[in-house]
Formats: sequence, structure tokens, C-alpha cells
Amino acid sequence: MSLRLLALLLVIVLFGTLTAVAIADVGILGIFRPHFQAWGPAQVFADLVILGVLACFWIVGDARARGTNPWPFVVLTLLAGSFGPLGYLVARELRRYR
Repeated sequence: MSLRLLALLLVIVLFGTLTAVAIADVGILGIFRPHFQAWGPAQVFADLVILGVLACFWIVGDARARGTNPWPFVVLTLLAGSFGPLGYLVARELRRYR
């Protein structure tokens, strides 16, 4: 197992833990609600949406170049944000060892 794969898995575990704690604390809607109450948080939300869309384009291009199906990771990105690109990077890393 590579150091890169270990780092990605650690990020997923830590970010997953943060996500679970946030959902337990404020619920799914509570995570999104503050982004629609002021312009500052709305700008951060818009920035994250743009990054998510750009990540989807990168995933599609990179996966096609590698002969991999990108759509599960695109859907995951659209539904769960950073978990999509992180999952894609883990899957890509695991394919290196096949």
C-alpha cells in the first residue's frame, strides 16, 4: 500500500467523521441552511459548487483517458461533494496495483 493511498484513506476517514458529527449535530438541512442566510456563506457555497463541477469534468476526462467508468464518481460528487473525487483518487490508486 502506497503512502498516497494511505493519505487518501486517512482524509476520507477524517472528513467522513467530521461529516457524521456535523449531520448528527445539525442535520442535513442544517449543514446547508447557513449558506442561504447571508452573502458571505452563499459565496462559499457557490465556490464549492463550482469546484464540484470542475472536479466532475476532471474525473470524466481522466477516467476516459484511463478506460474507466467515471459516472459513479460523478454521481457521488453531485450527491456527497468531496467524497466523489476522493473516492475516484482511491480507485485510481488501487488500479495502479492490479
